[in-house]
Amino acid sequence: MELSFFLRGLLIGLSIAAAVGPMSIVCIQRTLDRGRLYGLVSGLGIATADGVYGSIAGFGLTAISNFLVSHQVWIHLIGGLFLVYLGIKTLLSGPAERAASASASNFPGAYLSTLLLTLTNPLTILSFLAIFAGSGVGAASRSYLSAAIVVSGVFLGSSLWWFILTGGISLLRGRFTTRWLLWINRVSGILIATFGIYALISLL
Repeated sequence: MELSFFLRGLLIGLSIAAAVGPMSIVCIQRTLDRGRLYGLVSGLGIATADGVYGSIAGFGLTAISNFLVSHQVWIHLIGGLFLVYLGIKTLLSGPAERAASASASNFPGAYLSTLLLTLTNPLTILSFLAIFAGSGVGAASRSYLSAAIVVSGVFLGSSLWWFILTGGISLLRGRFTTRWLLWINRVSGILIATFGIYALISLL
């Protein structure tokens, strides 16, 4: 039974992480610009946020989920503004000639930025609740051990996706010229800013 919960949690983590969104674009752009490890650390920030929301759903922490959803306007506002800022910054930045070896001092920033950005979408909790119920793991909330197994599966599944994605992007980087990388920065910046603008407009 525990193995079944773990495997379903793994699939949930993979499926949620694989959905294309602003965080996917951020990780791709960072991998191309700063290297695979920098992109992977950014992805682990997202996986941690998925684990946090998975914990809220898996352990049945309804008080926390209700609080976050009730304050979603302010949370969305902060996330939307940050995405717009990040998009403009990416749009205006030039591509690196080669993937830089990011200094250790930059890794915490890469991790925390994607962690906080992912946490600024409290409606993700509702997605987790719906997926948990639909996949039959909602009952895991009756057992702390089962819930912990599901949440660990979610985190590892999400982490696995970012490992695969950043690895694949890193391998492809050598095929891109500086001109290609410049356009990737521009398109990525526009898409990230667009997601931010959409988040802000949705508040209206």
